[in-house]
Amino acid sequence: MKEKSTRCVHAGTIKDAATKGVNTPIYTSTAYAYLDQPQQFYPRYFNVPNQQAVIEKLCVLEGSESGLVFSSGMAAITTTLLAHLQTGDHIVFQAGVYGGTHHFAVHELGRYGIEHSFTEGTTRADFESELRPNTKIIYVETPSNPLLSIVDLDMVAALARERNIMSVIDNTFASPINQNPLALGIDVVIHSGTKYLGGHSDICCGVVLASDDVIATVRHSSLSFGGSLNAEMCHLLERSLKTLELRVRRQNENALTIALALAKHDAIARVFYPGLESHTAHDIARRQMSDYGGVLSFELKDAAPTMFLNSLRLIQPAMSLGGIETTICQPAMTSHVKLTGDERLKLGITDGLMRLSVGIEDAQELAADIEQAIHNSQNTEGDNSESQRSKTARV
Repeated sequence: MKEKSTRCVHAGTIKDAATKGVNTPIYTSTAYAYLDQPQQFYPRYFNVPNQQAVIEKLCVLEGSESGLVFSSGMAAITTTLLAHLQTGDHIVFQAGVYGGTHHFAVHELGRYGIEHSFTEGTTRADFESELRPNTKIIYVETPSNPLLSIVDLDMVAALARERNIMSVIDNTFASPINQNPLALGIDVVIHSGTKYLGGHSDICCGVVLASDDVIATVRHSSLSFGGSLNAEMCHLLERSLKTLELRVRRQNENALTIALALAKHDAIARVFYPGLESHTAHDIARRQMSDYGGVLSFELKDAAPTMFLNSLRLIQPAMSLGGIETTICQPAMTSHVKLTGDERLKLGITDGLMRLSVGIEDAQELAADIEQAIHNSQNTEGDNSESQRSKTARV
């Protein structure tokens, strides 16, 4: 199987010997026989059939030796990092990582005696300046959430190899269809499977993919942390992965169409999308990605953010992303609400910034919905984004 569309459909499928069905059966058991068995099966051991079927498919798509599927993206991130860090170690995070990852670094790592720092930018010099003798991991996210920053993965992989440091990437926004970091020398790939892998806004899961040795270390810690995914959710995830290539290709096309339109709009201050030639790292994205993804961000000029969101008719203001339906959110009120106002502004996250997760609908209808919402919300007084922020949970 050479083409990703074919791999999405066929890789990992467990043949049903009893009925000859074309889909992997759902193995709901949490109790398995152990006498005369080569290994002990148990969902928390990450080794039951539905978990394995998902991982085999994803390993083929990402070019990985092994992997684990978790109950959330944050479970995948935290388990992977804590499995490879110990007291006295240091980790470098790229500037502008997902708010949940930022919160974990700032509020949890110190409790384990693990040091961390964030880069100022995304160049090699930015990363080198944060390295210490005790640095064990470089962690990046490209494209990043929510400003779609691009990091040169060849550069990160080379720097990590030179210093004998592990490189880890959150590849959620790209998906395995648009970017395969392991082929570029990155050691560990993580996905919030809740997004594109699930794709229907009905699954919460996470994935870690790497070499057999790396995954063995993660698995050892995961047995204690207990972030496994049950058979039913694995079944839904495997089902969704079969259409991953089709969904992502359409989302790529729609996102570029809308980004091009918004970039010319008088009411939009800035558009963040790596597929635009105006993006500061477009050349890097073009080199390491096969396409640019279904998420873009844009900053409103005069339109009141809350009024703009309330004026949308087709696009749904909602947290999370990657579904077949187009959703939009205000990062200052959702993904980065736990950062202080100064921290958000330092990252470039203003109250007028909108993150748009483009679905598979008609692109022209989506663009028209944005246009009418801008028109209805311009020069509106009394926007209550600050009061709303305290009521909004993080994504």
